[in-house]
Amino acid sequence: MTQLVGSPTRTTAAPQRERSGVGFVFDLVFTPALLLVVLGALYAYLNNQSLDDIERREINRQEITNRLVEHLQLVAVSSALVILIAVPLGVLLTRPRLRHASVLVLPLANLGQAVPSIGILALLAIWFGFGFEMAIIALVAISFLSVLRNTMVGLTAVDPSLIEAARGMGLSKTVVLFRVELPLAVPVILAGVRVALILNVGSAALATYTNAGGLGNLIETGIALDRMPVLLTGGALTAALALAIDWLAGLAERVLRPRGL
Repeated sequence: MTQLVGSPTRTTAAPQRERSGVGFVFDLVFTPALLLVVLGALYAYLNNQSLDDIERREINRQEITNRLVEHLQLVAVSSALVILIAVPLGVLLTRPRLRHASVLVLPLANLGQAVPSIGILALLAIWFGFGFEMAIIALVAISFLSVLRNTMVGLTAVDPSLIEAARGMGLSKTVVLFRVELPLAVPVILAGVRVALILNVGSAALATYTNAGGLGNLIETGIALDRMPVLLTGGALTAALALAIDWLAGLAERVLRPRGL
């Protein structure tokens, strides 16, 4: 009887592991392959175009590299600031003494996503001026809510019995937070960080209108001067960058996820 009861468990566990492995391989290969197709199609399209002087000035290795570096700087700095601010704040707002403060903090954080990205950039440009620093503030405001809310949701979703068991073993509240609550909340927090990264990649393209650089410069030039190759280059590279960062964030999410979750 023991063998009869145990055997179905073994037969169902193996296909689950197999499906998980196949899914991981698919995620690992599909996005890079799609990126190669997109970039290859863009390269073939540009090679078949007779570019004029303006288009050659905007579409060359040095110019594209400079714009890409500017875009990555905007995304990296703003995303790092979001993580450094939103995760600790989310932890604090889930503590019993400060939980009531979330009623005030969440609506303020929600303004960043309620107001259109171009609106935030324009308002901050009017109030604080143009440039890289102002664009960073706007990008932080745009993506802040996703990390803050996911941090709070991940921590509040932890089973209270696990926390009580850890406390019953004599662990302090701080140790329980770092060894029980945060590790269990990591998948949800990482999902919020992934969303924030994608929001920042897309919104950073609009930072060109506040003189902050980035791939949006190519899009703006293509629209203003009616140069379709320049416009397509900026748009395709921005989309490819978003796909690449989402792919890398997905891999990081798998690696950083605690075992067994």
